[in-house]
Amino acid sequence: MPQRHVVQMSTSHASYGVCVLGTEVFLNTRRCTPKGATSFDVHATSAVTVHITHSPMTKPMINSRWPLDPDIEVVVTIDVTSRTVNDNKVKISYYGREDNELSVAWLYLTCVDVSLDVDLSRNGRVKSKGKDKAKWTWGPDGQGAVLLVNCDRDSPGAGGTDSGQVDIRTTADLQDMSVMLLRTQGPSAIFAEYQVVLHVSESDADKVRVFHAIREDSHPHYKPVLGPGKLSYVLDDVSSGENTFYVEGLAFPDLGFSGLVSFSASLLEVPHKNSPGTPIFTDTVVFRVAPWIMTPNTQQPLEVFVCSIQQGSDPNKVFLEGLQVLLRKANCKLTICSEVETRSDRWIQDELEFGYVEAPHKTFPVVFDSPRNRGLKDFAFKKILGPDFGYVTREPPRKDISSLDSFGNLDVSPPVTVRGKEYPLGRILIGSPLPW
Repeated sequence: MPQRHVVQMSTSHASYGVCVLGTEVFLNTRRCTPKGATSFDVHATSAVTVHITHSPMTKPMINSRWPLDPDIEVVVTIDVTSRTVNDNKVKISYYGREDNELSVAWLYLTCVDVSLDVDLSRNGRVKSKGKDKAKWTWGPDGQGAVLLVNCDRDSPGAGGTDSGQVDIRTTADLQDMSVMLLRTQGPSAIFAEYQVVLHVSESDADKVRVFHAIREDSHPHYKPVLGPGKLSYVLDDVSSGENTFYVEGLAFPDLGFSGLVSFSASLLEVPHKNSPGTPIFTDTVVFRVAPWIMTPNTQQPLEVFVCSIQQGSDPNKVFLEGLQVLLRKANCKLTICSEVETRSDRWIQDELEFGYVEAPHKTFPVVFDSPRNRGLKDFAFKKILGPDFGYVTREPPRKDISSLDSFGNLDVSPPVTVRGKEYPLGRILIGSPLPW
């Protein structure tokens, strides 16, 4: 439940506050009610909408005033951002039994807009003012942004995957990331007094990294601002406009991680320079990290990998010649891995499986490297990982590797329906030991 934004009213001096476009501001009138007052009324400038909440038993008086019942609350909203500071006014007048005005409480409000936005509708575009941005639902009619694990290697000279780099070395790397926009609007003087902070929970921080696109001397610079060890980021020199952030995933959904990660932008009131800020508004968005999806062998092949074994008592030269003839007819690329590369390990299907990751803005294949770690141990990392071709691996937690960890025991069916339930991506099939 979002925190209520409450402003304390006073009849001895004017009150001042900042609110965010379309949000509710609760006016605390309890402490400023003058002695002898029996009723009140509220008036405001044209951009302010006044809401009086009360129980069904409480009714307005004949003169449009309200009795000072304890169940009454005064709530205001503003649906137009301010052009100048304090350009919205609210006046509460208190009256005695003789209908005489006893005192007045004034409130001056400045309305700003702070909106954190992502590709909520999953159509490749970031739109503002989406509803239920902190909610993620599956399906073609669902909503919520999708995030890719940046597990390929676009960066020249990188030793591993791009997600292992804490900087962006090529703009091609940005294409693998999801865009997040922070939009702000309102008088610049207000943003000089209030902080805008982007933050992520500690439990999510090690699964994502966020870069802030900053233009310096007409050249873009991408500053890492959130991620492992970085839970919050205070924006400098905020004014009306957009701040662009690029988000990459660092971990696939797995045991203990559903794939959901949230980011929030908060507007903080900072009474003193070194004091902690008080949030008056927070906007939250949620991403789901796209899972690794395994492709069935019944799909049209694009490329076939096979190991060449020339030495020993069981060479496969004849097999390779027949495979070449077949793949030429299928118009499919053939990659023959040399015996030096494979260290005489011919069981490439035991070593790796191919799949892909997909988001509205990008799709690329990802090779899954098994933990069997024999002669082909480094092949996928050294020879397949590259631009727009990702890599992922898993190691058993206890380092106990058996033949069941070989990917000959891992497969996926074509799309299938089981007991009336559709599996459009097929079902994973995992081998198990025989019951001897």
